Amino acid sequence: MAFTQDCSAQINALKAALKSCDCVVIGAGAGLSTSAGFTYSGERFSKHFADFEQKYGFHDMYSGGFYPYSSLEEFWAFWSRNVMLNRYEAPPRPVYDELYLLVKDKDYFVLTTNVDHCFQKAGFDKTRLFYTQGDYGLFQCSEPCHSKTYDNEDIIRRMAAEQKDMKIQTELIPRCPVCGKPMNMNLRCDDTFVQDDGWAEACARYEDFVHKHKDTRVLYLELGVGSNTPVIIKYPFWRLTSQNPNATYACVNYGEAACPPQIQSRSICVNADIGEVLTKLKRGE
Repeated sequence: MAFTQDCSAQINALKAALKSCDCVVIGAGAGLSTSAGFTYSGERFSKHFADFEQKYGFHDMYSGGFYPYSSLEEFWAFWSRNVMLNRYEAPPRPVYDELYLLVKDKDYFVLTTNVDHCFQKAGFDKTRLFYTQGDYGLFQCSEPCHSKTYDNEDIIRRMAAEQKDMKIQTELIPRCPVCGKPMNMNLRCDDTFVQDDGWAEACARYEDFVHKHKDTRVLYLELGVGSNTPVIIKYPFWRLTSQNPNATYACVNYGEAACPPQIQSRSICVNADIGEVLTKLKRGE
């Protein structure tokens, strides 16, 4: 993505806000991972899913995740590749690493709809993260018969390495240890999404953090949040900024940086690639 050259004033304002704030609440959407190179279509998709694209005609990983495959062997062949690529491999660009360097010495908390685990891979404190929509690294019962999730790295690696002809071995199909039904990804796609104890504890920590800082100089830093699920990050950030006269709202989003007029005087909107902005902030430019 091309960097928008006329954003220097906004970047300077964001740099000043980062320096003067008491804490930072980061709200991260898909645009942050896209800036880091986790793209779900184009060359990256074709390189890893050309066989699925040729057979079924979809052209991105998102569509492939919802395709009604005829067998669980094929379903997990797709998903194991997807999870390996977007959860267990490092992103192509160090965008998350640069974000961590900017906030690691601040009092921070992260609210994110991303499920790729990039924050922890970059060094963010696990106890300061709330993944609202699930985690590519977890399975749950497809029913679900109970509210527990299970780490999937070992079996995902086997599925990805051993699959043949777009299918995994039948014996590798993950099944619920309680009821025996097939497992599924722990992703918020419908009302079967499991919010386990870890999810509830992270939610409580986030709510406590926001309440603790409700009157302080908070920087609500929104990165790459689109219009698909604005009620999770965008709208709450607007509301919290409006309620706290000491707060600042910042939105960095290529092509979608905006704020409501009610908080415009305390908002910083940067219409540029997130990675480019973070690099300039890190360099002090």
